[in-house]
Amino acid sequence: MIWLLFLGLLIAVIAAPFLLEHSRAVMSDGRRGSALGQFSELSQGVTHYHLSGPASGPLLVCVHGLTTPSFVWAPLTKGLVALGFRVLVYDLYGRGFSDRPEGLHDKTFFNRQLDNLLTHLELDERFHLIGYSMGGAIAAGFAATYPARVRRLVLLASAGMTVRNTPLVRFIRDRGIAGKWLMLAAFPTQMRNGTRAEQASQTILPEIIEGQEAQLMFQGFIPAVMSSLRGILAKPMEGEHMALRRIGLPVLAIWGAEDGVIPASAMGQLAAWNRDVTHEVVEDAGHGLPCTHSDAVLTLIKDFLPAPDSDDWGHDT
Repeated sequence: MIWLLFLGLLIAVIAAPFLLEHSRAVMSDGRRGSALGQFSELSQGVTHYHLSGPASGPLLVCVHGLTTPSFVWAPLTKGLVALGFRVLVYDLYGRGFSDRPEGLHDKTFFNRQLDNLLTHLELDERFHLIGYSMGGAIAAGFAATYPARVRRLVLLASAGMTVRNTPLVRFIRDRGIAGKWLMLAAFPTQMRNGTRAEQASQTILPEIIEGQEAQLMFQGFIPAVMSSLRGILAKPMEGEHMALRRIGLPVLAIWGAEDGVIPASAMGQLAAWNRDVTHEVVEDAGHGLPCTHSDAVLTLIKDFLPAPDSDDWGHDT
């Protein structure tokens, strides 16, 4: 009988993370009723987006990171719109109010979402592209794939230069269903610990932390993070950044001096791949610099991009 009890306990332990994931809330039209912005039914599912600023202003597209949806852009969006830019922010699949489609979240997957959204909105002009954290890897991948569509690229605390290669990440990335079990079991606690540590060390607004942690309530969020670890974040973006240098795309990289998520070596690695990148470091900033140091980041972006009312804003290389 003891072995039967042991077997039952083992089955319960194995099943628990999968059952918990299945019990989480499903992102639905009813849940989306409280969202600001609009929705588009695209080829891979519903995408939540918000387009603000003057219709005649130069378009600027913002891509968020691994775990924080598009609300992370709120402080910067306000300033960019005030400068005269037309700003598009959207929730990557698996996050925020967008759908949770299955499939590997690699460069092709994310390129398709942004390409579909721009097509749906009939935005066919060249635009500036800003990527934060994992969004930096996505933005670099999109710019390298569609160089004629991107005018200038801004990378904020960008991923894509190195790969997190701890034993835990390697197991999750490489071990199939066993890796998924560990991801479902361990990630919620790890994420909460990380967000609260960031809040303790930086002046991040409580609503940002609450919004991040609220993602854990919804079915499909944790698998989306895992799929990104196995996809867009599984290898360095060396080829993409070298391609951006060859085509001469202007690139600004902004780093937090106290960033505990992106290693300090990332700046040197990007410089080795593309020596034409302009690098700026925001002192006392951690990984959450779009929220904690939005004024400093806005100033750097303003200095890098042609002014919306200048004669050359639509004509740079």
